[in-house]
Amino acid sequence: MNAPNNDTLPQAWVDIDLGALVANARAFQSLTNTPLIPVVKANAYGLGVSEIVRALEVLPPWGYAVGTVEEGAELRALGIKHPILVLTPLIPSRVEAHLSFALRPTIGDIQTLSQWVGRSDSPFHLEIDTGMGRSGMLWNDAEGLAQAAVILSGAEGWEGAFCQFHSSDSDAKATRLQWARLLESLTALGRRPRLLHGSNSAAGVHGLGLPADLVRPGIYLYGGPVGGYSPLPVVSFCAQVVATRRVRRGDTVSYGATWTAQKPSTIVTLAAGYADGVPVGLSNGGMVEIHGELYPIAGRVTMDMTMVDVGDADVGLGDVATLFGGRVSLQDQASAARTIPYTLLTGLGGRVQRRYRRDS
Repeated sequence: MNAPNNDTLPQAWVDIDLGALVANARAFQSLTNTPLIPVVKANAYGLGVSEIVRALEVLPPWGYAVGTVEEGAELRALGIKHPILVLTPLIPSRVEAHLSFALRPTIGDIQTLSQWVGRSDSPFHLEIDTGMGRSGMLWNDAEGLAQAAVILSGAEGWEGAFCQFHSSDSDAKATRLQWARLLESLTALGRRPRLLHGSNSAAGVHGLGLPADLVRPGIYLYGGPVGGYSPLPVVSFCAQVVATRRVRRGDTVSYGATWTAQKPSTIVTLAAGYADGVPVGLSNGGMVEIHGELYPIAGRVTMDMTMVDVGDADVGLGDVATLFGGRVSLQDQASAARTIPYTLLTGLGGRVQRRYRRDS
């Protein structure tokens, strides 16, 4: 949405609708009928973890999923008492750090499993690689699963097991197969822990009927469409116009002179570039909204600024452009940049001010 001219506006900012965030979380919970463990890693996908988790506390969730010990420690410093699962696999040198902040580790190898169980009865989750090929114990490693079964037989802290789906947004058959492999591995391990989970945003909205105890929504909470489902928009990325110039036919714009005016036109410069989260992939291709109209990005996106061809429109200094979250959706801009919505959100720069509202 375009904001009115205002001397107090920052040069670039994101408006974050916490009401829409919570509404998306409640809709996802209703759709799956399963307790949530919202994924808030990477500073809650770039939106500011402290405000995001405070908003989500009204649900309340079962817990939160983070990517690192440091992210878990930040939640503890905010006063979060719920379980916190660190999704990046534990390595032995990080055992004490997990314990010091009462974090649930993800364990995916025999060495680390043995070390954790030998050190503590604290809760942990076992990751099974059912086809993602990234981390976790292989579902069909009979020898490894047999060794793990011996260790797990006396492991009071074994609370959960999970897998990561590789194509839940596009291949229901493959997703169900991965879940079946998870269940098969539990047979080899000798027992089922209290909590099983696998569903991310896409698997959850597709309603694949997986008998899970938790679901792990991420991008859906933050307004990213998945599997044909469009949640409420949560984020609008805006920047002010800080320069204007009239160009003649044949004039070029930006580094490399990759854009040439085909006719007289007005070029306006926005106070946001790739250091702020405007992907270089939008050079000569992306669209932005100004005064409710769409205009193309002209030339290469630079570190601090982005140029836009507004033709003969009346656009002046201090006017506001919306890069996504208005007429140009998060998904539309990600597609134009030949990337995914995750990278647009997590790529928002630290100097871009986050502004929050709760009135949705």
